[in-house]
Amino acid sequence: MINRKIKVLIVDDSAVVRQTLAKILESDPDIQVIGMAQDPFVAAERIRTLVPDVITLDVEMPRMDGITFLQKIMSQHPIPVVMCSTLTTKGSETALKAMEYGAIEIITKPKMGTKEFLEESRIRICDAVKAAAMSNVRQISKRPPVAQPTSRAAALSQGKVEPKLTADAVLPPPTKSHAMSQTTEKVVIVGASTGGTEALRIFLEAMPVNGPGIVIVQHMPEHFTKAFADRLNGLCSIHVKEAENNDSVVRGRALIAPGSKHALLKRSGARYFVEIKDGPLVSRHRPSVDVLFRSAARYAGANAVGVIMTGMGDDGARGMKEMKDSGSYNLAQDEKSCVVFGMPKEAIKHGGVDAVLPLERLASEVIRLCDS
Repeated sequence: MINRKIKVLIVDDSAVVRQTLAKILESDPDIQVIGMAQDPFVAAERIRTLVPDVITLDVEMPRMDGITFLQKIMSQHPIPVVMCSTLTTKGSETALKAMEYGAIEIITKPKMGTKEFLEESRIRICDAVKAAAMSNVRQISKRPPVAQPTSRAAALSQGKVEPKLTADAVLPPPTKSHAMSQTTEKVVIVGASTGGTEALRIFLEAMPVNGPGIVIVQHMPEHFTKAFADRLNGLCSIHVKEAENNDSVVRGRALIAPGSKHALLKRSGARYFVEIKDGPLVSRHRPSVDVLFRSAARYAGANAVGVIMTGMGDDGARGMKEMKDSGSYNLAQDEKSCVVFGMPKEAIKHGGVDAVLPLERLASEVIRLCDS
């Protein structure tokens, strides 16, 4: 529950982007734009007189780039930052690096499109700012350092929006006849949102080269998920890739749902694979954790281990309860290690969680469950 409006400072060298972002953010009754700045130097002056709750920060700007300014903010006066990036490859890579340095979320620069596209863009931008406002900035400062990649060779009020859809919009509820009885191979199904990019890095880096097959939904804009998966692939022992339709879920591989597409776990005989499909926002997201979790309940049952990580909102809470009811064992990240405890908290409230653990213990427990 928001007791006062979230104060936002917009930092972007484009006047058009500044004005568009301001219009989008102020369409939400819980958000107030208190200032706009064309570069970090102007932004620093504004912050001296009025400290915002959240900063939206352009990646590439004259005089000082967004990464440098972000590092100064986090070292001198930590304020939740949402990176505003273009869809270019360079922009994606830079925005992901910014999240390693402490940015909370990534949004793409608003652009013209269909009425549905603009409404979905508005939802994502406003939700990202709200998630940042709720984040635990101190927890971000405790993140372990990022190793350099090596080659393998070497709920809140949301303004005027449509009612929130459930996973029914994409996949019918599970029935006992769909899931296999327990076998020797297990699959790991993971959902994460705000703070999840770094939580997933820690989780996946701890996986051995022959670790269990993993399917992940991380709330992230389209085009960014491939850069994110490629980044993790260079850091982890297991193979990490952006999921493509019909990709097999096998040991030693983690599949990350592509941004703006739903990912479903499916089964053909004893083989698990992913289906990538379009569809409406579910629990205000696409990809949706609820959709992935429901598909796991439907097709994996007791062969699945569910994990829900840091994030705002309740995406995944209903789906995790369906997984538990179908026989899966489910873990939630604990509040202390979360950037935002929203998603795990809701999953716990819905009765879908078997154990709550610190981030650093999730991987070892998943391995134990899969190998037992």
